[in-house]
Parts: sequence; C-alpha cells; structure tokens
Amino acid sequence: MSCRESGAAAEAEPGSGRFRPGVVELLYWRDVKTTGVVFGAALLLLLSLTVCSIVSVCSYIGLALLSVTICFRIYKGILQAIQKSDEGHPFKQYLDQEVALSEDVVHKYSDKVLEKLNKSVVELRRLFLVEDLVDSIKFAVLMWILTYVGALFNGLTLLILGLVGAFSCPIIYEKHQAQIDHYLALVNNQIKDVVGKVQAKVPGLKRKAE
Repeated sequence: MSCRESGAAAEAEPGSGRFRPGVVELLYWRDVKTTGVVFGAALLLLLSLTVCSIVSVCSYIGLALLSVTICFRIYKGILQAIQKSDEGHPFKQYLDQEVALSEDVVHKYSDKVLEKLNKSVVELRRLFLVEDLVDSIKFAVLMWILTYVGALFNGLTLLILGLVGAFSCPIIYEKHQAQIDHYLALVNNQIKDVVGKVQAKVPGLKRKAE
C-alpha cells in the first residue's frame, strides 16, 4: 500500500463504502491505545509465523487463551465459595451472546467476493490475451519486477512490510501531504513522458483510442 493510496482513505467519507470509518481510525492512529494493540498483535502474530509453523502459532495462542480463561474461571469459583456468593458463571454474558453468522451477512460478503473474483478473471483474460498491447506490456514488466521481489523476500516478509506500511504511511502522508503530492506528481509526469516517447517510437504500442 503506497502512502498516497493510504492517504486517500482519510479523504473517503464514512458513507462512501470504500473504507470503513473504523479502519480509517485504526490506520490514522486516532485512538493510540486501540491501534497500538491491533498493530502489536498483528505484528507479533506475523513475526511468530517466521519462527514457528502456523499450526504451532495457533496452538500456542489457543493454549494461552485457555490458560487465562481457565485460571480466571477457577479464581472466580474459589472467590464465590469464600464469599458464599451466587454470581454464577463469570463468562455467562458472553456465552449467552449470539455468535452465529446470519445468512444475510454470508450472502452479502460472498456476493462481494464473487464480484471481485469475476472482475479479476476478466481483467487477467484481457491482459494475458493482449487485448491492449500497452497494458499487457505493463503487466509483463510488473511480473518481471515481482520475480526480483520474490527472490529477495518471501510472502511472510512482504506481509510484515505491508502491515508496517499500512500503519505508518497514512500518518506520514497526513503530516507531509503537500510535499509528497508534489514529488509524486513529478514522478508521474516523468513516467508519462517516457511512456509517451516509447509509444511514439515503437509501432503498435499506441492505444486503440489514439
């Protein structure tokens, strides 16, 4: 996620549907304590996966949670016995809560996933079958760059870097938006100039609209 793309999240209105307000507040550290907990937990999980397998990490997390809940359950039981109180199960309010997913929620998100998947398939077909030569060449260059990225970093390392970027780029962009936009505009203009020169010199690289 680039700084500019992350910065756009702040400009998105809560009702725009692109970004949830809660996600924006997390990425922009509106509540430092909440964001710190989420970021720290996610980073710790990913770092743990670099040392142990996902099965081991899930097992350790499950054991840690069970240790806390079992100890708390025993502690409350002993406390109730000493005080001769009748408070009942300490987690009763959570046990009574409905946790099952409704059919409406499942259909809503499955429809969104299916829509995104269909769009991706159509776009990949367009790129691989060279509907637009320029776009296919750009895609080929991207794949070529990714071969070097894959040689330097594995998928888990990229996830860690992406997580750090997601929680750092938005706040940096917010504080230095004018300077970042200025340099991004210069880079974008340079890229457009280079692409324009290449398209003008190489036959068949001009878009259909041109």
